[in-house]
Parts: sequence; structure tokens; C-alpha cells
Amino acid sequence: MNMLAEITEARLAETAIDVTPEGSDYETVRQVIELVTLDYRNQPTLEAIAAEIGQSPTQLQKLFTRWAGLSPKAFLQAVTLDHAKRLLGKEELPLLEASYELGLSGPGRLHDLFVTHEAMSPGEWKARGGGLTIRYGFHPSPFGQALVMATERGLSGLAFADLGGETAAFEDMARRWPNAQYVHDQEATAPYIRRIFDRSQWSADQPLKVVLIGTDFQVRVWKSLLKIPFGKAVTYSHVANDIGQPTASRAVGAAIGANPISFVVPCHRALGKSGALTGYHWGLTRKRAILGWEAGNA
Repeated sequence: MNMLAEITEARLAETAIDVTPEGSDYETVRQVIELVTLDYRNQPTLEAIAAEIGQSPTQLQKLFTRWAGLSPKAFLQAVTLDHAKRLLGKEELPLLEASYELGLSGPGRLHDLFVTHEAMSPGEWKARGGGLTIRYGFHPSPFGQALVMATERGLSGLAFADLGGETAAFEDMARRWPNAQYVHDQEATAPYIRRIFDRSQWSADQPLKVVLIGTDFQVRVWKSLLKIPFGKAVTYSHVANDIGQPTASRAVGAAIGANPISFVVPCHRALGKSGALTGYHWGLTRKRAILGWEAGNA
């Protein structure tokens, strides 16, 4: 399937909506996060990181702070395992026993995007997209190229890709609903990219409508993820308890990994039992970037 052949660079440049402070910031941030992740035990200095990236320490400090809202050193602290554990508990409470009493996942509370959701019927899901028209477009975002997919009922997909990986990202998403009709439509998807990443447009009066296309079990897991507040995190076992299946942590993990609406349905806020970041469909570097960005903006 090569649905992207018709998309030229000129078309993308003409219609793309850039919601980052600077269009190239994420690529630099991505490199920085990869460096500190690989060399974490040595705690690389700002000067060492800047030299590796090819920027001055002052330039990198300003760029990073503009992008994340905090310094590279503070950002590193925000995305470490210890920070993830602090999100899950308080010093006076055992980490994994803290559970929902800590307000990590208040009943029925939606995160700050003010999302309203509906699910496709089982019959619609079994049709694997048959009868659906899905409009899609690529747009710059704070976390690389974002692939936005939408039906007439609302947002149905959000994926990420590094430059050059757009085709693979599209094909990965399209395989989920192979019988759908796909229409490239940047104008139709542009309002979603603004709504998702511009916090000034996060409003309870105008909730973002999403359509969850999955099995009944998957949809229950994704709805549970929507309860996790901005800047917080829970374990897979917490999600399993929330949906009434406390022994289904592995299945919950698989459903979280299959989440088609990244960031909006915040699968990045689900961590392993120990507090480890574990996997992320769009890359652990991007997961660290999202968690750090949220920590800086919470």
C-alpha cells in the first residue's frame, strides 16, 4: 500500500501547521534525549551534550528551555525512573500501594485535553474499517511529524514519525483498518493538530471528539487511560484494576501498545510495575520527550 506517493514536499510545506515554538526544535531535543539516555550513568554535562549536537551550551540551553519549559538538567531529572516513581506515589506511602487514593486517576476525570469519546460498535470494528472514510494528513508537532486521522465523527488516529518515516507510519496505521477508504486531506486534519498541541485551545466548553476503534477490551483500556491527569502516571496493574480485570496486566499492556490515538489517549502515562518506562509504539525517546514536556507544562 503506497497511499503517500501523491504527497509532495511542496504540498506538505504549503498546508502544514507548525505548532512548535521552532520548527526544528524537536529534532535537536530528540538527539539530546537519546544522548542522555544512552550515557545516563555518566550524567553528561550540558557542555558535553552541546558539543556532540554541534551547538554552543548557551544556544542549546535556550532552545531546550523554550521547547520544554525547563532546562536540560531539569528535563533529565523529570524523565528519570525516579521521577516516574515519584509520579506514582508519595514518600510516606508504598509506591505500588498508593493507587488511586493519591489522585493519580480520579474516577471519571478526563485529562486536560477535555476529551469526549465514543466507540465504534463491535460490528463496525469487525468490518475492519469497512464503510469508513478516514481523512489523514501530516503536520509538524512538538514531537516530530504527526499523522492525524479523522472520520466524520472525530479524531480516530494520531501517530508520530521522524522525517523520512512518514510512509511507514501511515502503513502501520492503515493496517489497523485495512478496509477503510483513505483520503489525504490536510485541510480537514489541520484543525485537529492545533486543538491537540495548543494548550490555549484546551477547553471544557469545546471538548475534542475522539472515536475509539478497537475490541471491547481495548476500548475499556483506552477509556481508562483518559482518566490519568496531565503530568501524572500509573502502572499497567492500576489500569487492569480500573477496568475490573486485576489479573490482566499483560493483556492491558498489549492493548495500551495498540492505542491508535497517541498523546490524546495518553498511553505514555502507563508505566511498568517497577515504575520503568517500558515500551512505546513510537519509541522510548519520544515517550521520554512527552513525559518531560508534560512535567515542564503541568
